[in-house]
Amino acid sequence: MEKKTAQAKEKELSARLLDEIRKMTAGREHPLRLMEVCGTHTVSIFRAGLRQLLPPEVELVSGPGCPVCVTPDGYMDAAIAYAGMEDVIVATFGDMLKVPGSSSSLAEAAARGGDVRIVYSPLDALAIAKENPGKKVVFLAVGFETTAPTAAAAVLTAERENVGNFFLLPAQKLVPPAIRALLSDEDARIDGFLLPGHVAVVTGSEKFSFLAEEYHLPGVVAGFSPTELLRGIYRLVRQAAAGEARVENEYKSVVRPEGNPAAQKMMDRIYETCAAEWRGLGEIPDSGLRLRDEYSRFDFSAARPLDLPPAPPKKSGCRCGEVLQGKILPKECRLFGTACMPEHAAGPCMVSAEGVCAAWHKYGGGVFQYD
Repeated sequence: MEKKTAQAKEKELSARLLDEIRKMTAGREHPLRLMEVCGTHTVSIFRAGLRQLLPPEVELVSGPGCPVCVTPDGYMDAAIAYAGMEDVIVATFGDMLKVPGSSSSLAEAAARGGDVRIVYSPLDALAIAKENPGKKVVFLAVGFETTAPTAAAAVLTAERENVGNFFLLPAQKLVPPAIRALLSDEDARIDGFLLPGHVAVVTGSEKFSFLAEEYHLPGVVAGFSPTELLRGIYRLVRQAAAGEARVENEYKSVVRPEGNPAAQKMMDRIYETCAAEWRGLGEIPDSGLRLRDEYSRFDFSAARPLDLPPAPPKKSGCRCGEVLQGKILPKECRLFGTACMPEHAAGPCMVSAEGVCAAWHKYGGGVFQYD
């Protein structure tokens, strides 16, 4: 008898999980609304076509899990202003280029002659600084707990090697306070959370225990393959069906309850928490990271402060903020697929590779794949 391939086993397991999910949710009066708060989860869910496979009693909604998407216009306006300065090189991840600010983008700043360079890590930006001692090199430090340690490592390396022209423009954010902010909204209708695997590698699964303890909601840290995601959804549905609430870890191969102490120590050394502005959620206390006083010389906004007017309200009709709160689906925005397309996006949710609108646009009719 032939041995089953790993792919065949995965398909069988996924079929069993889907069958159990259907059984546990059959006859529900209202759909079970489960939110993923990770941009990579969002893309993986769409790419696998999980929304089409789940029963109508299970509704998946996307939260503020894309760091580019939650970055406010004011930050982009500052980055664009710096990119227009003759002695400045702006180093950024590629998906920041087309994010619209109040009236422009980094791509347009580059077209006007600004020196904007795509990098794959903060250490790439540090290398650019070493190669260009006559320029100020500013890395756009946008991200969650996943990338904050690497930016901190770049700062420590710059200090050790006495690289005086390397700076960050900090916009790192913390996921747990954003989840709290979502749940403080009276209109929030969320029955459980598919928790971010990459973030939990750093924070640990215990960081999300407040979901069960304070809000009596289940949470499951999940991996990224179709089967791993289905296992996470299955566990959320099983808890909801039993009226239980706890945080479970379905990504034990890389996530520990306590997280990564070394990464946490590096973050604590370089950063302190602060209030931060989130697109769609407003200002959330203790949800951002800023450089501690002893490292503030690496903060370009402190080294070269700007006097920019507050970003005016957008008149485009973009509803990215509501999408990020799980209040509407991208297709409910009148701009989606017409005035807002990847080639000419009205908001960051259509720009970023992890943006939910971009995922809807690219994979909306996706089918289940194993790869």
